[in-house]
Amino acid sequence: MSLGDMTSLLREGIMEVIMLASPMLLTALLVGLVIAIFQATTSIQEQTLTFVPKVIAILLILGFLGGWMLSSLGDYTVRLFRMIPEMVR
Repeated sequence: MSLGDMTSLLREGIMEVIMLASPMLLTALLVGLVIAIFQATTSIQEQTLTFVPKVIAILLILGFLGGWMLSSLGDYTVRLFRMIPEMVR
């Protein structure tokens, strides 16, 4: 396996991680921003107010996109296992 193939494989892995993690991270970012603005305007500094809505939003996104995420990760894993004989040569 050449250096170019290894670089391509690493790039695909990083893109897969970014693609799978970004919906949950963006959701947590947006919910956190909304809660922070709400806390700043009302002067409520309750710590659980930031934690609970983020967890609920992430669980909802995971429920909606979990099937897609699992199939995408499964497809990537199958591609990696199919490449094993080529890597040995």
